[in-house]
Amino acid sequence: MFQNYNQLVEKISKSTGKSSDEILRLVEAKRAKLSGLISREGAAQILAAELGINFDKEKVKVNEIMQGMKKVNIIGKVVKLFPVREYKKENREGKVANFFLADDTGSIKTVLWDVNHIVLIEKGEIKEGDFIEISAGNLRNNELHLTGFSDIKKSNEIIENIKMQNEAGEKKISEFSLGGSFKARAMIVQAFEPKFFEVCPECGSKIIKEGEISRCEKHGRVTPKKRALLSIVLDDGNGNIRAILFSEQIEKLGIKQEDLESERFSGKKRELLGKEAEFSGSVRQNKLFNNPEFFVSDIQEIDLDRLIEKLEKSPIVT
Repeated sequence: MFQNYNQLVEKISKSTGKSSDEILRLVEAKRAKLSGLISREGAAQILAAELGINFDKEKVKVNEIMQGMKKVNIIGKVVKLFPVREYKKENREGKVANFFLADDTGSIKTVLWDVNHIVLIEKGEIKEGDFIEISAGNLRNNELHLTGFSDIKKSNEIIENIKMQNEAGEKKISEFSLGGSFKARAMIVQAFEPKFFEVCPECGSKIIKEGEISRCEKHGRVTPKKRALLSIVLDDGNGNIRAILFSEQIEKLGIKQEDLESERFSGKKRELLGKEAEFSGSVRQNKLFNNPEFFVSDIQEIDLDRLIEKLEKSPIVT
């Protein structure tokens, strides 16, 4: 669950009473024993398991939640609650509830699908302004989703200095670090062929294939929705990083789904190269290649007025 290596070492150190330096030595010893065929993060996870440490119940902060996380445990405040809505599609019907959950590091949209969770909101047992504890949530499309395997209840813990937005510090790419949220003005210098995958049209979760039939763990048999993934390389003159964009962010670059699935992508790809914008997102480790990747959550056109004002305030080096 912990994508930041230093954070993981700190958690193991705290759980065992051993110093961080000792944990680092044990991790490197584990890697050496495995002939260096495993990342530091992987070796640390193995070490934690051998020491009897289970992170399944470990609580995280909003800014520590990253794409692909499962069994997310978190405490936060319901800062904005939306009305429960009903849906009916292809002989399937149900209810869904949404709210924004916030702590002292940021906020995240939270989606409830289970009727037992939704009834808590309908009865007013969980309402806007309450502090709640969530267990076993899953991150999907930058949202925290709760299913029948998740748990939600009121919490007696009070968090001070609630932040409504995630902290995305403006940094040079060379200053990016694993686990952090950042914003950078950068140029697209490379774009790769898009990849496609299928999700449930209702909740966005991964589809289970049973021959020709597509099923969602929550909504049963569904007609899957195709989503796209595009890898690019960003460069800001100080460094570069491979970045990952999903359908919503790809559209912000002026590329539609049909462009990705046709020969038009070659032309669109040429248009992308050299495009400059402000990219916001989080950095996490690619476990296959053991290198950092920037998962883009937002793309904004450069505000020239603000850029000029910023340059005017910058000291002149002579």
